[in-house]
Amino acid sequence: MMKRLCIAACCAVVLGAPAAWADAAPDAQNEQVESGIVPRYLLMDTHGQAISDQDFAGRFQLIAFGYTFCPDICPTTLAEMSLVMQKLGSQAGRLQPLFVTVDPERDTPEVLNRYTKFFDPRIVGLTGSTDLVHHVADHFKVRYEKHWEPGAAKDKYSVDHSAGMYLLGPDGGFLAKFAYATPPQEIAARIQALMEEDAKSHPPAKRAAP
Repeated sequence: MMKRLCIAACCAVVLGAPAAWADAAPDAQNEQVESGIVPRYLLMDTHGQAISDQDFAGRFQLIAFGYTFCPDICPTTLAEMSLVMQKLGSQAGRLQPLFVTVDPERDTPEVLNRYTKFFDPRIVGLTGSTDLVHHVADHFKVRYEKHWEPGAAKDKYSVDHSAGMYLLGPDGGFLAKFAYATPPQEIAARIQALMEEDAKSHPPAKRAAP
C-alpha cells in the first residue's frame, strides 16, 4: 500500500513540473520520433553482467535515462513505466523496461537495484564507466550535466538531464520517443498496437505434421 501511495503521489505532483531539460510537452500523438538516434548500448546490469541491446532480441525495449538521486523527473518516469507494464497485462512479457543511470559515480549497482525494484521488479537498471555511459547517452541523443550549489561538497550535486522514454522494436530498431508526461495509458496503447502489427507480420511457424 505504501508503495502504491508513493508512486501515485509522484505521478500526481510532478507531472506538471518538468525539469530544466525535460522534453517539451507531448504533441498530438504524444511521442517524438528523433532522427540520428543509434539504438545501441553495451552496459552492465546490477548483478555485474554485461548487457547489450542484442540481449533482448525478439522483445520490445522501453528505455529511460536518469539517476537515483533525482527528486522528481526520474521517480515519475519509473512510476509511469511500471504503470505501462501493468496496462500491458499478459503482453508485458514482450516488453523489457530499462533504466540507464547518468550518475554511475553515486549509483552503485546495489543502489540502482534497490531503486528500480521499488517501482517494479521487472525494470532492469544499467550502469557502466563514465565513458561507457556517456557513449550510450550520445547514441540516444541524451544530454546531462552536473550542477553544484555554491559551497556544496563534491558529491552533493544534481544532474540536469533529458527526459522521456525510448522504444525499441523486436529487431532492436528505434521506433519512438515518448515525451515526458505522456500518459502511461497512451504509451501502453501505442506499444500494444505495435505488438499486434509485429504479431501479424511474424506469425508463429506451423508445426510439421508427424
